[in-house]
Amino acid sequence: MTPDGPTVPVPHLAVVLNPNAGGGLALRSWPRLQRELTARGLSHELIREDSGDAALTRLRALPPGTAVMAVGGDGTVGALLPALVGTQRPLAIVPLGTGNDFAGLLGLRPGAFAEALDRLHYQPRAVDALRVTVVQGDEAGQSFVLLNGLGMGFDSDVTANMTRAPRHLRGFARYAWSAVATIRELNLTRVTITADDQILYAGPSGIVAIMNGTRYGGGFRISPESDVRDGQVNVIAGGHMNRRQLTRLMLSVLRGTHLRDPRVTTRAARTVHVHWNAPVRIHLDGDLHGHVTELHVETLPGAVHLLNA
Repeated sequence: MTPDGPTVPVPHLAVVLNPNAGGGLALRSWPRLQRELTARGLSHELIREDSGDAALTRLRALPPGTAVMAVGGDGTVGALLPALVGTQRPLAIVPLGTGNDFAGLLGLRPGAFAEALDRLHYQPRAVDALRVTVVQGDEAGQSFVLLNGLGMGFDSDVTANMTRAPRHLRGFARYAWSAVATIRELNLTRVTITADDQILYAGPSGIVAIMNGTRYGGGFRISPESDVRDGQVNVIAGGHMNRRQLTRLMLSVLRGTHLRDPRVTTRAARTVHVHWNAPVRIHLDGDLHGHVTELHVETLPGAVHLLNA
């Protein structure tokens, strides 16, 4: 993304540091980032809490005009969104997580602090978010706000299996190792997907993704047609396939060419409803959140104002 209009003064920054992001990379990098902030004369304060709820409480108490800087990965950004959506409080991202996929969409690179801080002078840009509500029986259950997207089935199992990957692997390499391991355990479950109140797909599937951003897993271009400013999310569903076909599909996801595969169904929509016949694992912005059978997704147009997009 490129800046809209003239540059603007940088507001006071509340820097929210996730000490666990990137296997501790965010915490280890904080002294260097702090030096960069100080050298540029950027007014800032550090928020480091033991829980996401405690961080949210402090963010909600910030005076008007304070911007929030998320230091971590996609999960760190997602955890802060409840205190930002609809407030017009600007958000800046310094990527130091495992995947950094939404930051990658913006062209932000882990550790490139000067580049990220230079962008703080950009005019804030309004981008979409998405609200995910898990359905429990006949009632809506827990609700989450995301910036990048979610995956169910195969890609969530990949996320779970990343704990088995060699410790020296990071980012895309770690995801790729886990993907190969997960393909051996492929399981198809029947799913019904409704997009804007119309049936999009009904049948066996091993993977469904609903994306605001374009990529996940540290570089897999699962939704190359996504636009974070179009007021819609993109749903991508894999149909019936065997292990060999899934392997070829995931290789094409790296290039973003998989949407041409006849086994893939995709559509942009403002709302998406998904029902599985059996529980499947789910990840939200790369963080695992157990198993689900039914959920509803709605787009929140222009809900987040990015300061360094």
